[in-house]
Formats: sequence, C-alpha cells, structure tokens
Amino acid sequence: MTTITVIGAGLGGLTLARVLHVHGIPVTVYEAELSPDARPQGGLLDIHPRNGQPALEAAGLLDKFRELVLPGRESYRVLDRTGTVLLEQPDDGTGQRPEVPRGALRRLLLDSLPPGTVHWGHKVTAVRSLGDGRHEVGFADGTSVTTDLLVGADGAWSRVRPLLSGAVPEYTGISVIETFLHDADVRHPAAASAVGAGSLFALAPGRGLLAHREGGGTLHTYAQLLKPRDWLADATDVTARVAEEYRGWAPELTVLITAGDTPPVLRRIFTLPAGHRWDRVPGVTLLGDAAHLAPPNGEGANLAMLDGAELGRALAAHPGDAEAAFAEHENGMFARASAVADDDTYAIMLGDGAPHSMVALLTGQAS
Repeated sequence: MTTITVIGAGLGGLTLARVLHVHGIPVTVYEAELSPDARPQGGLLDIHPRNGQPALEAAGLLDKFRELVLPGRESYRVLDRTGTVLLEQPDDGTGQRPEVPRGALRRLLLDSLPPGTVHWGHKVTAVRSLGDGRHEVGFADGTSVTTDLLVGADGAWSRVRPLLSGAVPEYTGISVIETFLHDADVRHPAAASAVGAGSLFALAPGRGLLAHREGGGTLHTYAQLLKPRDWLADATDVTARVAEEYRGWAPELTVLITAGDTPPVLRRIFTLPAGHRWDRVPGVTLLGDAAHLAPPNGEGANLAMLDGAELGRALAAHPGDAEAAFAEHENGMFARASAVADDDTYAIMLGDGAPHSMVALLTGQAS
C-alpha cells in the first residue's frame, strides 16, 4: 500500500488528511507541537465561500463548521487615531464570510480523523530523497520514517520546501504585536465599545491597531507597525516600547496594548516571492504557507484548506498515479495563489492614505 506522509497539523494539512480519510485513503500526519493544546491557535478566521467553505464541504464538515460560527462578528468599523469612527458596517446576517475561532476549527478537523492519525512531538530536522520518489524524514528525537508520498504542510519555514525550491521567506518590513484583553466589557468598557461587535481597524500611516471581539468578552488585538527586522531586539519592556509608538492616540485604543492580560507576542511578517512555483519533483509537494507564504490578507487559511482538499480529491481521483494527482494539485494551487497575490492589505491599512484607504476598500471605492 502506498504510504502518504503529511508534515504539519495546521488547517491545510488536516484538511488534506480528512479528505483522504473520507475517500478511504490512509495517511499519517507528523506535527512538531507536543499536543493539540500546546499553544494558542490564534484568533478569528473568516471562512470564504469561494475557497474555505468548499474545502470544508469536501471534508464533509460544513454543517459542523456552521455550529462554530460566532454570530454578529461580520461587522467592521474603521477609526482614526483620535477614535473617530469613519466607517461602521454592521453584520447584515447573511453569513457570507462567517467568523470562527481558529482553534475550534482546528479541533473540528482533528476530531474528524481516526485516533492516531496525528503524531505529536515530531519536529522534523532533515528530509532527504531516497530515489524513485521515496523520501526519508528525520525527527529531533532521532527517529525517522520513509514514505512513498510526502506533503509539506509545515508553514513558512518548511523543512520540506528545499526538496523543491531554493526560495527563502523574506521580511516584509511589518512587525505585529499580539495582545489580549479578557472580560473587556466589564474591565475595559471604553475599549470594548471602540472595538464594537466584530472587527476594528484603527489606522494611520505606518501603524495601526486591528482588533477582534472573540468569545467571552475577549478582545484580541494586533498592533501593526512598519519597522526594521531588528526592532524590539533589545527591548526590556516590549509593552512600553510598543505603546510609545501610539503616543497621542485615543486612550480607548492604547489600552488595547497597555492593559494586555497576556505577555505581548511579536510576530514578524515574512513572504515568499510572488508567483513562487517549482518544477515537478517525484513523490513530494507542498501546500499552504509552505508553498505560497504571503502577508496576511484574509486568504491564507482559506487557501491552505482548499489546497489540502483539492490535493486529497486529486489523489482519490488518480489511484495509482500520484504524479498526475500532484501535478493537478500544483497547477491549481499556483493559479489560486497568483489570483490573490496582488491583495496587499497592509499597503492599504498602513500606507500613506490610511485610514481613508481602508474605508475605500471596505466600501468598494478602492482604485
């Protein structure tokens, strides 16, 4: 029997595993994290009708997905640094881009797989070709596996990518600091009011605050700044350094940073070259960020899930001809990634025209 090995238990890799399971095809997933709950899984995701939702339909999970949707979260507001509301778009109830917690979506996919499908605590340290399309994967604990088919769903710093491409992610000039406020309606009512029922964009050239209202009164904030890669490298008080960047902003906005209930987390934004692709290499392929890492624009998770679903369906449609399936997957994936490659949301959010450029985007007036 052909062995299929997936590296990475993110949304893309798990969607692939689920679709293969639906079609009765065994698969094994290896993940570096020690357990499903080893770290927070991020905030809300809006799952799109053109990619994320069809992927979940292929996985047979669309109805269960709908049970995870947080009502009212498809509302958007844009503010300037003074706290003045420039645009208010309430949730119209149509559910075109429903918001769900990333962690809950990942758990849905995990629970849909047979026990033992995902092997936790397996950090990949080396991957090498054995010839004839077979590969060996080595792990930090000294163990290794060999496989007939290998899929890298292991994100920005993929260990599988070098088998196919010499591309290395490059820093975009954008640094993001993540914070949380819990029980904000009671403890920080002004901030909760500023964020509103869904998503807040408080913007100015070079800096912005993006905040989501999650479940249980939690406000999840991303402070976004155009900064060199080594910014904060020597900071002894990250919160104070970041807050300084928002000096003079409305206090109901700056409290999203200064009153954080969790230690601030720095995330530097990297990207692969636009149009990244490779020539077909037998027995191995990539999906999601491992293949087409780009600055967040609302498409990353959706694309990764559709990558996984389409690859799973291709393997099911071409039994005994994995190369045809991999080629079909890659051609479709390259086209999908290229179609959204120009969606530079950060240029709109943090460019010279902010915050009015964001208003134009959300109202359909952007050029």
